Amino acid sequence: MARAEQSSGEIVQWAAITGVIATVSVFAIAQGLSYPLLSFILQRQGVSPAMIGLSAAMTPIGFIVSSPLVPALARRFGAGRTALICAALSALVLALIGWTQNVYLWFPLRFLIGGVTNPLYVLSEVWVIALAPPARRGRVMGIYSTIISAGFAAGPLCLLAVGTVGWPPFLVGIGAFLFCGACLASVLARLPRVDESGHRVSVLGFVPQAWLLLSAVVVAAGFEQAVLALLPVYGTHYGIAEARMSALLSVMIAGNIAMQVPLGLLAERLTARLVRFICVSVTVLGCVLLPVLIETPLIWPCVFIWGAVSYGIYTMSIIELGERFTGSALVAGNAAFSLMWGVGGIAVPPLAGGAMDVLGAGGLPLTLGAICLALGAVTVIRRRMV
Repeated sequence: MARAEQSSGEIVQWAAITGVIATVSVFAIAQGLSYPLLSFILQRQGVSPAMIGLSAAMTPIGFIVSSPLVPALARRFGAGRTALICAALSALVLALIGWTQNVYLWFPLRFLIGGVTNPLYVLSEVWVIALAPPARRGRVMGIYSTIISAGFAAGPLCLLAVGTVGWPPFLVGIGAFLFCGACLASVLARLPRVDESGHRVSVLGFVPQAWLLLSAVVVAAGFEQAVLALLPVYGTHYGIAEARMSALLSVMIAGNIAMQVPLGLLAERLTARLVRFICVSVTVLGCVLLPVLIETPLIWPCVFIWGAVSYGIYTMSIIELGERFTGSALVAGNAAFSLMWGVGGIAVPPLAGGAMDVLGAGGLPLTLGAICLALGAVTVIRRRMV
């Protein structure tokens, strides 16, 4: 009888995990669709690239500003209600963006969409972490990371089907956010409480408890955003065609998608902290090899592995977060992760771009290698001090 009850509990738990991951995957598709869609529209309107870039920056700024508010919102309204309201508000704001079609109005609206989607993302990730069985947390979070990455990659593909003109692409995004809310509502009763009012932990209060984990998130985010923005520029130094550089980026993203589950399984056999250190070390090696291999066929497997291990830094950090924290501390920690992801995405690409202005193309792998090397060194030092 006890075994039957345990089996039933496991079925409910895995059903809840599946429902939350489905929620986040639909969210990722909507987000992945909106970025290129709005850029295409602004480009047709004759808006300058600099203005398009500033407009796009409003969404991560919204992430950063809203992140410290997530724990308080979860305590005040409940995590489930907060996430459902944010899904509805995301659909509403995207509808307003489609209705206005004005670059200046899009600045506050894109800030708002970052602000209202962030709690949905943070709380969904918290639920996946909390639901994952400790013995299988590596593979669950690997699956989660894979589906998130695939969702973001699938967003632009939706534009191939519906185009970038008129309401159809916006309706796909709006429908995705609403469907995201429906998926969440279907499993809400099975989700654990992660918003206890008795243990208040703020985002800033969380930082001293896990500053190394947060540093790893800054590095992972900065690396990803810098490579996506500047690797094509790096290739022009060697006279490599844009089509080839785009293909290299696609292979890198494929490595990210394909290898998170194997890395998660490795974390179950070793530890998330050790696998993260391995990922950091291999990422540094990739930075060293990039100038050597960029004009050879070996660059293809190199960037595949590079994409896998660079994002693996984040996946391992999420796994360790779930191992160390629960309840409100987990909510605050995940909100801090979101905040640091925004910080890394905003800070590192300009730093790497400035290094390229001064040092030439080599400034890109040098900058990325330096921040990863610093993270690896701090990890070793802290380990020896414990």
